[in-house]
Amino acid sequence: MRTVETVAAVREALRPCRGAGSIGLVPTMGALHDGHLALLAAAREECDVVVASVFVNPTQFDGGEDLARYPRNTNRDGALAAEAGVDLLFTPQPEVMYPDGFQTFVDVEELSRELEGESRPGHFRGVATVCLKLFNIVRPDRAYFGQKDAQQVAVLGRMVADLDLELELRVVPTVRDPDGLALSSRNVHLLPEERRQALILPRALGAGADTHRSGIGHPDVVARTILLRERGVEIDYCALARWNGRLVLVAAITVSGTRLIDNVVLEGAPT
Repeated sequence: MRTVETVAAVREALRPCRGAGSIGLVPTMGALHDGHLALLAAAREECDVVVASVFVNPTQFDGGEDLARYPRNTNRDGALAAEAGVDLLFTPQPEVMYPDGFQTFVDVEELSRELEGESRPGHFRGVATVCLKLFNIVRPDRAYFGQKDAQQVAVLGRMVADLDLELELRVVPTVRDPDGLALSSRNVHLLPEERRQALILPRALGAGADTHRSGIGHPDVVARTILLRERGVEIDYCALARWNGRLVLVAAITVSGTRLIDNVVLEGAPT
């Protein structure tokens, strides 16, 4: 595996690969876990060259979020990426992605304003911008994202379609721990009791999915009712959304300062 830190180095490394096979990109913010490894495995299976990026993107954090608190483990990330078969690891510094004078951002208007976008103003503006930059730098045939970030996938899908980008977004199912909690880099902040409280999130979503399958009741109402039963859990939102032709039950909660999101697909085949 080769590790590079500049745009020029990425382009130089990939120049011999153009036209010789497919290129897969897995954008990450590091603190790699089994969810990321599932993305890398999918890319490794489907592509001739696998590129991964590790970049904690400052523009997708608003003023109320602690950018400095986001977990980082550069050496471990590199070792895991190499073990997963990554060919090229891109680890830019913020000044590489946002040099002095940078002032161009991408705003996917409607999709970026609801739910997660309403709770985190500017978040998807930062996500769309950094992903478009990565897409332009790497020029992948496929880019891989997790179903856990369902709204992010919808926003990026809209951007790809609207801007006529020549790549395919691949969505990999959410990876969960044995207790049902969706894997997230932020899970490391949860103390044992806080983790127990957080388990109400997958349980509530599961109950909502059961309600949908039964055809009796409203999945979002059932899920919210269950979330309200757990003391110490703050509900940000719990709602139904239809993205990319799929009906999804989505929710976000905060447990002792740690914000967690999750979802279950109720209708529609994977895109």
